[in-house]
Amino acid sequence: MYNIDDFDLKILTLLQANGRLTNQELSDLIGLSASQCSRRRIALEQAQLILGYHARLAPDAAGREMLGLIEVRLLNHTQEYVESFHQMISEVDAILDAWKTTGDADYLLRVAVPDLPGLSHLISHILAQNKGVAHLKTSVVLNRLKENGQLMPDSGLLP
Repeated sequence: MYNIDDFDLKILTLLQANGRLTNQELSDLIGLSASQCSRRRIALEQAQLILGYHARLAPDAAGREMLGLIEVRLLNHTQEYVESFHQMISEVDAILDAWKTTGDADYLLRVAVPDLPGLSHLISHILAQNKGVAHLKTSVVLNRLKENGQLMPDSGLLP
């Protein structure tokens, strides 16, 4: 188990906001040498506390302007139904995130599709056709206010 200190926490927080920061930039921001920042970053990656570096794309950059949240309830939780559902999740590119949840739904999916017909196709032909799915409840995202801890530029929340 990796013990996180204040410097590690600062590195994680800064990289979460901007994964493109160089070790020198981290050094300037937290007061350690660039080589210490590099060693710490590598250790955080090896401890799997940093899982990757990604570009945050605008939905229209990927041609998927419509975002949706889909609650999924399975018929039952037999190994066959769960494995079938998990396999489907891994194969469908439109499913961006999938979380196993408590409450009324078994899973919550965040999906991105080009348009309403794309969402309809995803729901009718992919999700509903999975033999383990008992119920779906879909919500369309009207406005993105905050994602991954960052306010969205067009949210109206930025000063």
